[in-house]
Amino acid sequence: MSIWNKKNITKNEIERLEKKYRVDALVASILVRRGITEGRDILYYMEDDLRFCHSGFSFSAMEDAVDRILDAQEEREKVLIFGDRDVDGVSSTTVLYECLKDMGLDVQYRLPLGDDAYGLSMAVIDDFSKESGTLIITVDCGITNIAEVAHAAELGIDVIITDHHEPQEELPSPSIILNPKCADSGYPFREISGCAVAFKLVSALRFSRTRWYKQDVSLLNVVRTADGFTVECIKLRNLVPQSRLREPIPLSGKPFEQTRLPAYLEGQIILIWDENYIRGMLNQCFGTSADFNLIDLRPILSKQLPSFAALPLSHIKNMSKIARYGGHEPTETGSFYNLYVTYVHIMLKKTLPNLARQEEQDLQLVGLAALADIMPMKDENRIFVKQAMASINANRARPGLLELMAGLDLLGKRINSIDIGWTLVSNLNAAGRTGHPELAVDLFLKPDVSEREAAAQKIKECNAERKQLTVDAFQYAAIQAKASVPLYHNKLCVVIDERINRGITGLLAGRLANAYDVPALAVTFVGNMAVGSIRSARNVDVSALLNSMGDIFTAHGGHTFAGGFSFERNKLETFESKLSALSETIVLEESHSDIYDIDAEIPEKYLTPELLKVCDLFEPFGNENEELTFMSKNLEVVDARLIGRTEKVNLKITFAAGQYKWPALFWGAKDRWHRDFEIGDRVDILYHVQRNTYNGIEMPQLILVDLRKTIA
Repeated sequence: MSIWNKKNITKNEIERLEKKYRVDALVASILVRRGITEGRDILYYMEDDLRFCHSGFSFSAMEDAVDRILDAQEEREKVLIFGDRDVDGVSSTTVLYECLKDMGLDVQYRLPLGDDAYGLSMAVIDDFSKESGTLIITVDCGITNIAEVAHAAELGIDVIITDHHEPQEELPSPSIILNPKCADSGYPFREISGCAVAFKLVSALRFSRTRWYKQDVSLLNVVRTADGFTVECIKLRNLVPQSRLREPIPLSGKPFEQTRLPAYLEGQIILIWDENYIRGMLNQCFGTSADFNLIDLRPILSKQLPSFAALPLSHIKNMSKIARYGGHEPTETGSFYNLYVTYVHIMLKKTLPNLARQEEQDLQLVGLAALADIMPMKDENRIFVKQAMASINANRARPGLLELMAGLDLLGKRINSIDIGWTLVSNLNAAGRTGHPELAVDLFLKPDVSEREAAAQKIKECNAERKQLTVDAFQYAAIQAKASVPLYHNKLCVVIDERINRGITGLLAGRLANAYDVPALAVTFVGNMAVGSIRSARNVDVSALLNSMGDIFTAHGGHTFAGGFSFERNKLETFESKLSALSETIVLEESHSDIYDIDAEIPEKYLTPELLKVCDLFEPFGNENEELTFMSKNLEVVDARLIGRTEKVNLKITFAAGQYKWPALFWGAKDRWHRDFEIGDRVDILYHVQRNTYNGIEMPQLILVDLRKTIA
């Protein structure tokens, strides 16, 4: 019997979030049950502005990468973008290619085609060298290409690696690396997609066209304290804080030369808010002998943000959204920094008039990639996907995406993260899985509408082929899969079969992991090479498992929950032996397949379409942010019938809930009617709330997770 788990929470926990973050009791209770109680996490549920995303210049190597590309632009060098065949790789390639082309660079791209191996190859480097190419930029790959990068250097080719896969102990050298998972990357959030890394590079390149690029400035403010003053400074470069200084000054004052300020401020442009006030405070601190060359931002910034013109920083600090979520009391200097960054972002759009449209089109692909690569739906990933969904739903889908959506009958329907993940992503991935990733790039880059429509049609055909390949592979792998589990100590499922198409090893491994509730591997052969994929279950870190077998592989990589690998066919016996030994050491978390965590109980009278607004707040759903699961008790079943396109195995049920009649779908639940309930019974249900669009009309509906007869 399934377990319905409704976590107990306290009234105080709910009221704290209600008051501090201005949310209602239902939203607060869901946040508490999900363990989302810190302001820095709540921010990404409540906000969707790009201002809350991390700066690309947080990457310690970003300035080096930008300068190398600017050099290539100036010297008219040949540049190659090398990507990957999946949605993340194709999206990354598109975003970077469009930017470099717009900058006027001599740029081309390549992807692994057909049976090509993942990642940068010697052959690609040699081909590019023959064309007198001098700069390769990898996207969504490259972090494990140690030998290839060394070979490129020997041929006089520089390499910039933009990737997000787990690095090995040795990094490719010489190269410029942008990868949030590298220990010294400087980037504050590890779990972004390859396309997001490419987007950060593109954003930095656009920023480099403005006067703020490489500008060293210090924000200065003076705060009155109980026993004197504190001079606070934030040193910025490319809008990113490099260091902070707080210099206490007694009420009696102190010679300026005896403080740390002269050395700290030397050579800096010093920005302040309200010159008369700040000069008066500095005179109290140091007398009139200290000479400061100050630039007052207040009159400059107030032209763009007039509501702040007459306000001191002591008032502005209490208006800061960022401060509200910061987990500490807002500060005047911190608010000054936020104001300055907001001002620069406004001016960026005026300096670069096409920036808003370019960013919007890029972010649609960044959002797609985040869902396609199963990035956790937290931190800035939430904003990426929110931005993508908002612009698509505002009928501003980018070229290529528009044609694909038309071909999939998605136009006119509100798109959510589930639609993106199950429909758009699966079709786009199918092109790469069947060996034709160039179709997806053509879809996004071809200037002619008819060419994009043709690419969209071919992608649909690839998806039909992919579906059939997956069905076939699952059928002929079933016996081997079941037999393999005990051979690997009931901790792994392993299928090795020459008939498996290399493009669907990941899909097959995923289906096997779901079927057997253990990590699964699917391996096939291409010539003398074995090529495989692994998918996790029960929270096993499969990237660590692959790393422990690194001596066997010619290449491997991936994420915590998904990976790929290849090895020479003659090492198959060694592979199986080592995998069997390692399987003994795997620690599986308890299976949760029959445990349902309840986000909130909704009494019958509150089961209204207003619940959709709560669901919208928690969108996008995905990895680490599952769809909301509600519970309602004692609902009357007023109708039920079997539905299905071919075999009728699904149920459509109607519940009475106060003044509403709720339609509900219960997938694959044919056997539960007449066994667990009848029309007229009262039942308790677990469900998701979704929109159903039919002939352009939106209607709310329930998707049932589980059902029980109400106990009187």
